[in-house]
Amino acid sequence: MILALQALPLLLLVALLVSGRAGPVPAVLAALLAALPAVLLTLPDGAAPAGFLAEETLRGAFLALKPIGVVVGGLLFHAAVQRAPAEGSAVVATPRRILVATLLAGAFLESVTGFAVGAVFALAALRGMGLRGAPAGAMALLSLSLVPWGGLGPGTALGAALVGLPAQAVAFATAWPNAVWYPLLGPVLWRLCAAAGIAVPPAERLAQMLVLCGVAALLLLCHALFPFEAAGIVATGVPLLLLLWRLDPPQGAAGWRAAIRTLAPYAGLTVALLTARAWAGAPAWTPFADLPGLPLTHVAIILWLVAAALLLRLPDGPARARGALLRARRPALAMLLYVILARWLAGSGVAGSLAEALAGALGPLAPYAVPPLGLASGMVTGSNVGSNAALMTVQAALGRAAALPELLAPALHNFAGAAGAGMSFAVTAMICGLLADGTRPAQIWRMLLPSMALVLVIGWLAVAVAG
Repeated sequence: MILALQALPLLLLVALLVSGRAGPVPAVLAALLAALPAVLLTLPDGAAPAGFLAEETLRGAFLALKPIGVVVGGLLFHAAVQRAPAEGSAVVATPRRILVATLLAGAFLESVTGFAVGAVFALAALRGMGLRGAPAGAMALLSLSLVPWGGLGPGTALGAALVGLPAQAVAFATAWPNAVWYPLLGPVLWRLCAAAGIAVPPAERLAQMLVLCGVAALLLLCHALFPFEAAGIVATGVPLLLLLWRLDPPQGAAGWRAAIRTLAPYAGLTVALLTARAWAGAPAWTPFADLPGLPLTHVAIILWLVAAALLLRLPDGPARARGALLRARRPALAMLLYVILARWLAGSGVAGSLAEALAGALGPLAPYAVPPLGLASGMVTGSNVGSNAALMTVQAALGRAAALPELLAPALHNFAGAAGAGMSFAVTAMICGLLADGTRPAQIWRMLLPSMALVLVIGWLAVAVAG
């Protein structure tokens, strides 16, 4: 009976989101109400229920403040740098241009701003090449293959904080399965090109594979040289610049000026982030001694400052800022509620009990449940923040119960959950809405089945090798 009550909040959350009967905010509110009986019954003897709920709610709000700040800052930054599409900008669809639009430019923009902006950009670029339908939608979703670093990694940072591990270490451990997955997305992209009627010659396949392997290598190297928040920007930005140079080199002084204007905000943001991280011992707000504080150099604060500086230079800057803030209200509230739910379940012992029950039921196969649970949580919640808030503590407890290395279960959940978020119900529905040509989510998911299968296989191999 108690186990059913403990599982009810998560099952209810999944059921409501999958059914489409409730959006993220109503669904997580229902899960919070359903969690109350389990939390109260699971609390250790002597714990005051009202005090526990108040304390964990405040802790959750403080933890949620960081990803909310990053997401809102990312939307403000995007509002400051977005430009109206140029007239007559249609180009011929080639395999190289499709690669650049999706797995490089789209992934780069997603690393900077998050919130599936990379997929929106990629789809616009693909439509400019005349591509439509499910192949174009699936190609656009491939741009969301570095979600652990999307929007400068608020989901990764939150997940690490929830399980009490260093964010840099969790990000680096996550980079390994992601670095294996990224080059394997090359054949997935070529299959989508074939579905769109575009052949990819063998020489081009080899060149693209070298580029994707370069991204993977840079992703791993960046964690040894830079703060993890910048890893996605650098890993995709360097190959992107090289390929853009080959495809469309600036022509004359006007071309150079236009290129510099386009790149300057991203370069400035990257420099600001790296400079801020070089300030050791920056003042920080630390209301809870056992939780990471909010330093003046936090990525959210840097994003807000850079975005504000850019917006203030624009005549319509205030209007752009208002639009971004209005767009951020609903996801910010959803993030807050998800993190509070995670704190209630983890702090009361519900997450640990569920993990122990799952480990006992599956026996030696328990560790292999981590990747599919992660993929499912990402597809349902639609974001790395939501996925980590919903199941990171349960997955970490499952890893401990199965005697896995400390970082393995959190890293695999972060990898698989982020991959699922990039192919989630919400994001896929958004892409179908932008296509506006009758394409249904199921058609896109069928085309991305190899990508989903690769996530599971890589996760299971990681458990078999490292576990």
